[in-house]
Amino acid sequence: MIQPQAATLPDVAFPGRDRLIAAFDAAVQCGDGHAVTAALRDAMCEAIRDPVVQLPGCVHTPVDGHYARRELYRSPVHGYSLVAMTWGPGQGTPIHDHDGLWCVEGIWRGTLEITQYALLERDAARFRFLATTGMQAGAGSAGSLIPPHEYHTIRNASPATVAVSLHVYEAPIQRCARFDPIRDGWYRRIDSTLPADTTA
Repeated sequence: MIQPQAATLPDVAFPGRDRLIAAFDAAVQCGDGHAVTAALRDAMCEAIRDPVVQLPGCVHTPVDGHYARRELYRSPVHGYSLVAMTWGPGQGTPIHDHDGLWCVEGIWRGTLEITQYALLERDAARFRFLATTGMQAGAGSAGSLIPPHEYHTIRNASPATVAVSLHVYEAPIQRCARFDPIRDGWYRRIDSTLPADTTA
């Protein structure tokens, strides 16, 4: 009887990859979600400053029509997923969640506008939010989102410069809920799949 082969997990080679993964492996073993994300933020900032760690060339190439998502690594032991995102000028997201997963993101290139939202009210499939914090996150910075405080937008406001961010998710994220405005400050929830762009 032929045994099915295990699916190949994403694992893209790049300079400093082993050092980066070792730091993230250590961080995800630090305890609860708050301790883990704090350790990952520190590890992310150190990696951004480390000249040995150079993300693969593909992450510096934007994709027309949407920001690019490229999964670089998925831990076979700890289960977390490492996704590079490339933001062309003006590209961004609607309000969205992370499907209940914590996430740490670091800015490797450019500047991103990040706005977090609080859920004020829900009426069946309608949602109302309040923008609570907004920031301009530049290269070298890192932040985190822990459910239920996971509603946010990200946008590259530059008219000319590409931005690159690296995201560590608690587990592979293949779907999320996005929230599209309807009227009178209400939003409609739309469940969305998250396709991956090529790392070639």
